[in-house]
Amino acid sequence: MADVEWARELARRLLAERLPRRWAHTQGVAARAAMLAPILGEEAGTLTAAAYLHDIGYAPDLATTGFHPLDGARYLRDVAGADAMLCRLVAHHSCATFEATERGLAETLLSEFPPPERSLLADALTYCDMTTGPDGRHLSVPERLAEIHSRYGPGHLVSRSIAAATPCILAAARAVEAALAQVRQAGAGQEVADPQAH
Repeated sequence: MADVEWARELARRLLAERLPRRWAHTQGVAARAAMLAPILGEEAGTLTAAAYLHDIGYAPDLATTGFHPLDGARYLRDVAGADAMLCRLVAHHSCATFEATERGLAETLLSEFPPPERSLLADALTYCDMTTGPDGRHLSVPERLAEIHSRYGPGHLVSRSIAAATPCILAAARAVEAALAQVRQAGAGQEVADPQAH
């Protein structure tokens, strides 16, 4: 299991002072991740650690390619000695392959960091990122997508990438919301079966 405290401190050191708004977003993403513990079980710590680390590639000292998922994952692998799954989650968060393609970096990304299998863990990281605004506040997925388009403007590489990634992002959100609904249903069923278990 990933060390959440280590991840939080590393992200704080890289982002808090120089990129305070990015740090606010990161903390919001990590808070969302912690709320998904009921659907992730033993992988909950890995999700929260990945949530803290997903945007460290924006840190000025790490930004070598200008593509933050790749820069962050390389730092985690080469400098921080992080677990391979953590590196892969960061490298591919929020359907990053689409932006990598726009930047001509898809082959590099995929050769250095094979995408994690389509799993609830990978979907959950995308969900947490895509339901958290730049200031750390909760947004719906459509609100977050609109916010990104508005911030970058039409025709920008990021806007084009997000437009292409939207079906992938929506699929991840649906998978997580379905898992949450199942857990809630199971919890409600238990309460009905045993009303004294409070």
